[in-house]
Amino acid sequence: MKYDFTSIIDRSGMDAAAVDAIGSWEIAPAAPREGFDFIPMWVADMNFATAPSITDAMIKRAEHPLFGYYSPREEYYASIIRWQESRNGMKELKKEYIGYENGVLGGVISAVNAYARPGDHILVHSPTYIGFIGTLESNGYHIVYSPLVKDQDGIWRMDYRDMEEKIRKYRIPVAIFCSPHNPTGRAWEKEELEQAAAIFEENRVKIISDEIWSDILLNGNRHIPFPMLSSYARENTVALYAPSKTFNLAGLVGSYHVIYNKQMRDKVRACSARTHYNSMNVLSMHALIGAYSPEGEEWVDQLKDVLSQNVNYACDYIREHFDGVEVTRPDATYMLFLDADKWCRKHGKTVADLLKAGWDVGVGWQDGRPFHGPNHIRMNLALPLEMAEEALNRLKKYVF
Repeated sequence: MKYDFTSIIDRSGMDAAAVDAIGSWEIAPAAPREGFDFIPMWVADMNFATAPSITDAMIKRAEHPLFGYYSPREEYYASIIRWQESRNGMKELKKEYIGYENGVLGGVISAVNAYARPGDHILVHSPTYIGFIGTLESNGYHIVYSPLVKDQDGIWRMDYRDMEEKIRKYRIPVAIFCSPHNPTGRAWEKEELEQAAAIFEENRVKIISDEIWSDILLNGNRHIPFPMLSSYARENTVALYAPSKTFNLAGLVGSYHVIYNKQMRDKVRACSARTHYNSMNVLSMHALIGAYSPEGEEWVDQLKDVLSQNVNYACDYIREHFDGVEVTRPDATYMLFLDADKWCRKHGKTVADLLKAGWDVGVGWQDGRPFHGPNHIRMNLALPLEMAEEALNRLKKYVF
């Protein structure tokens, strides 16, 4: 393999919340007992070094010692257009459809503010990305949850009847869609997306599609951008992206939106401009250019193979050794969403007890309850397989 996905890199003291926040943040895992080192499997970033094309691009720019005011390079927009067309099949994408966002959640609230007012109800699927909850509630919106349901094969599905009933009951103007879905890891099939788009169109709902995980597809799955589903979807969707999940760049900050409809672009950008804060960082711009390069594309393809191997191994291991824990193999992302309800009932324990037992032996998995998983745990598999194997072996030996 050309790129290194096996080296274990010490992140301590290098601005990594995944290891430096242990025992200090309210939502962070507790420090392990003496004798156990810590394995970070909670924060949704990767324990892999980023693509060399990114560091090369940043170093080259940093060698020039001036960092004054600037305008985004044409290469920035061209890189995004090439990436989205070749990787995701996004058609007829133009420079003017692309806009910078400091973060996906900032883009979400700018788009919500453009088409709703505090006190309105916003549709979100449940389980839910925790960031949606805090962002919407802190801005005065009421969240209406439409629960995903598991079919007979354990695959998470949308409940279209529930979605439509709630849209009409609460007169919902905006729906937040997560594709691929976080935290379940579903990469929605075309027919599923088309059915959701038809409901939104029939009820004249605007769509905010968080597609930040769209590059992390496992086992050959494909991503379909929401704006590509229909003419209505194209003209009524704010699609949000970032290289941060794909290339482990969350600390650099730098997301972007794609909005085809000019009137919609103008409204969303007017909302985001009110803070005078939504401005691109020159180094994050060069990082994106390096990421969305042919070498970056090659790196991502190898990453997907590595993550697929890790996720497949972990799912098989959990099913064999963790009796009472249910896991659905995700189509995308590198996060597992474990359901420990049966284990907790059988052993008379709470999910908090189970989490703590893992933390005690250095397995830093994450509480799934804030994501609306009542007895769920999130587990990050974006780390060298050797570390994943060690974590699972500890859980088998000391916890399960």
